[in-house]
Amino acid sequence: MSVNKINIKNKRGTFDYELIERFVAGIQLAGTEIKSIRQGRASLVDSYCYFVNNELWVKGINIAEYFYGTFNNHQPTRERKLLLQRKELNKLERKTKESGLTIIPLRLFLNDRGFAKLEIALAKGKKQHDKRETLKAKDASREMDRIKKKF
Repeated sequence: MSVNKINIKNKRGTFDYELIERFVAGIQLAGTEIKSIRQGRASLVDSYCYFVNNELWVKGINIAEYFYGTFNNHQPTRERKLLLQRKELNKLERKTKESGLTIIPLRLFLNDRGFAKLEIALAKGKKQHDKRETLKAKDASREMDRIKKKF
């Protein structure tokens, strides 16, 4: 059995948003989509989640067409349904309606059974000065690590 090394991240997610709570959701995919993900050909940039009829959908994930897909290929940027427990869905829907939070995808990965999973987070948007503070803290910790390495 081979080890799955597919781990596609949304790097802007942690930069643009303050993460409050994380969830792992299943994702409904077509056959050519999972094959393309196994090749690592997906992008989470500018993607977000929203509710329609008490169901959670993700929009903006770009899964490239499978090279050998012929006429059976999927649309690269189609909306995909996320699979969560009803209790988690109710909680997410309540929080997004009440306090103006948003749901963003953070990471697309394959679990040990080979199923594609999407790590999503309930998040609050950062202001420009918060982003600057995050960068300053990151630079300071990097500088501290550099100094510790010398001694």
